[in-house]
Amino acid sequence: MVIDKALFPRDKCCGDGLTTLALRELEALGLRPEQVPNWQTVEQVWLRSPSGREVCLPLPTDGVFAATAPRRELDAALVRLARSAGAEIHEGHAITAVRQFDDRVEADVEGLGTIAARFLVAADGMWSPTRKLLGLADDGYLGEWHGFRQYACNVTGPAAERLYVWFEPDMLPGYAWSFPLPDGRVNLGFGVMRDGTRTGKEMKAQWQGLIDRPHIRAALGADVQLEDRHTALPIPAGIDKAVLTAGRVLFVGDAARATDVMTGEGIGQAVLTGRLAAAAVLAGRAVNPIGDATVVRGAYERSVRSHLLADHRLSKVLSGWLARPLLARGAVRVVGLNDWTKRNFARWMFEDEHRSIMFTPRRWHRHFLTRPGAYRA
Repeated sequence: MVIDKALFPRDKCCGDGLTTLALRELEALGLRPEQVPNWQTVEQVWLRSPSGREVCLPLPTDGVFAATAPRRELDAALVRLARSAGAEIHEGHAITAVRQFDDRVEADVEGLGTIAARFLVAADGMWSPTRKLLGLADDGYLGEWHGFRQYACNVTGPAAERLYVWFEPDMLPGYAWSFPLPDGRVNLGFGVMRDGTRTGKEMKAQWQGLIDRPHIRAALGADVQLEDRHTALPIPAGIDKAVLTAGRVLFVGDAARATDVMTGEGIGQAVLTGRLAAAAVLAGRAVNPIGDATVVRGAYERSVRSHLLADHRLSKVLSGWLARPLLARGAVRVVGLNDWTKRNFARWMFEDEHRSIMFTPRRWHRHFLTRPGAYRA
């Protein structure tokens, strides 16, 4: 059973970018690109250094390695997919209480009464009501990143087809982006690290002047128009400190603070942790019919840390380096050295392989940097 406070389709503040990790996870679920009306496959990425140097990174052509998909459409497609697979879905119902017992967990849900289940998977976001109801919320926690996003139309410049990542000097180790969508539209935004030095007023001022930066205006075209209003969001990227389980409750996605601390990407990690939670519950059922909670918690925590912890630690180190303009400039220069560095950095950037794979021999395999992307057929 799936219960959500929202009614779908609903918008969610997001960059709408899908990495190779996200694409492979979505393909495994059975999601097809044609089920998302404004899906856009991305074939190349343009990076801009703090010095103004631009580098084009071509993505491999053997499958899809990056795409954009509006979250309003992507999430609604996933809801339809779950229904078609037999899931009982209740939209527009908020959870109000959680109680745990030796053999079950009970949740009070508005309009539905009390729901009992062997396990509860909390995929309820950064502010996780489930975490609050269990007394596990961190007062004052605002995430490791903060992002702004707005859609734009009438894009006549190269951004209509190109995916841009701009490493702006005043945003490091964060960045600004323009992700292409069909019909001359883009998802425009930026994400910055919460380092204690940026105030909300300063971040809002950065956002208001973003579109007027000459290189961004040139990429978008003179006739670009911003749609509706901008939205802002905190981004949780603290998987190393997050509480992943509590009794018979498993936290996934943003509720587990699983976002990539270097890029702010979270869709792939959300779907991955959801899959790992399901696998852990099945492992518990193999022990006894009600599922052994200790087995489930242990299996889930081990698998999440195995998949994400090493990458998280390396990403924190790399983010520290990218906070320095000179090192960020040097990184872009090295990436653009030749076709090999461009092609394989793009694979690494879009999570074709684990970010820390060079330092984790257990992940080495014969098809390193040669695997096909998603949706190859």
